[in-house]
Amino acid sequence: MEIKELQAKTDAWIKEFGVRYFNELTNMAILMEEVGEMARIMARRYGEQSEKESDKGKDLGDEMADVIFVLTCIANQTGIDLEEAIRKNFEKKTKRDATRHLDNEKLGGSF
Repeated sequence: MEIKELQAKTDAWIKEFGVRYFNELTNMAILMEEVGEMARIMARRYGEQSEKESDKGKDLGDEMADVIFVLTCIANQTGIDLEEAIRKNFEKKTKRDATRHLDNEKLGGSF
């Protein structure tokens, strides 16, 4: 799915099932909640914390999708074209970090 399509599908879903967008600040709080749920799985499944029995059935992909959904809602309601923003972000990173990581000895790059 293209990002523009994701934004359009999210908007259509909100209008059909969600009634309206929550305000931007509420959505920001919801985004943090969703990131926290994803972080909990990551910390317990891939980090040093032990995984609780109640967490073992949690779907990491579903939690990531929740994060993307809420982020897409925020983009829609603030007029951000995520596809364009991501394209510009890659350009910025490419210019800024063209050799930064390659030259980082901590990453095993050339010195």
